[in-house]
Amino acid sequence: MIGWMVRRAGRMGRLGRHLARLHGDETGAQGLEILLIVAAIVLPLLGLLIWFRNEIREWVTSIWERARGEAEEEEDEFFEPSS
Repeated sequence: MIGWMVRRAGRMGRLGRHLARLHGDETGAQGLEILLIVAAIVLPLLGLLIWFRNEIREWVTSIWERARGEAEEEEDEFFEPSS
């Protein structure tokens, strides 16, 4: 009975040492901080894109149609014979 308690106490001591070593290790802290900063910037922007997706689609479509129309006009002027 006492042997089991001694073995268990030994395991808890090792666990405590491992936890203390893990707690003192800060090698990944900088990477995590950068990840959190990037997430704090990207997530609100993604939210805005999702929220205004229809307006953005209409805006891009209107610009694209206007550019296509101007390109077709220039093409027509280029290939029309001069008078």
